[in-house]
Formats: sequence, C-alpha cells, structure tokens
Amino acid sequence: MIGRDGPVVVEIEDVTAEAVFARLPDALAAVWQALRALPLGAVQADAFEYFLTRPDAVRAVARFLRRDGELSLTFTLEGRPHAVRIRPADGAAPAAGALERSWSGA
Repeated sequence: MIGRDGPVVVEIEDVTAEAVFARLPDALAAVWQALRALPLGAVQADAFEYFLTRPDAVRAVARFLRRDGELSLTFTLEGRPHAVRIRPADGAAPAAGALERSWSGA
C-alpha cells in the first residue's frame, strides 16, 4: 500500500544504507534526524526541516508516492549532489528497528 501506513524504503545517497520502515511517519522522522547531523547549509537544512516535519508532511509525501512512485530530493554536500530517496517497499518486510539502529549509530 502506498500511503502513510505502508512500509517504505529510504536512502540518503552516500550517507546511509537503504532501509525499510514499517510506517511513513517513522521514515520521515528518521530521515530528518539523519539530515540534521550533516553539515548542510542553512537554506538546505531549513528546506528539509520544513518538508519533512510540517504538519502535513506525511500526507504530502504519501501523495508524491502515489502519484510518482518515488520521492527523490537532492542536496549538496561537500560540493557534490546527493539524493534522499523514499519509495514504497513493495512487499519488503521491515527489519524491526534496523534502520533506527543503523542511522542512529546504536
């Protein structure tokens, strides 16, 4: 299912491994937590914060996923573009807590 309750795959290119989240709200929170740790410029950080944490963020991202099948947002880090990718997991079962542990360093 594409929407707020279906599993999604997320990746931050060259920063994190691809991982599956059981729910889109959890995925968006983890993406924002990972991006906050990067040395993004103020404008990039503000834009990602707004897009990932605004009150209708989950609904907006779910709409992108239903319409386009994947959401890809880019940012520049150390002079090179990187992509944040979010897509439906297409039946992949999330590993309980695996992404949270891998992205938080636990």
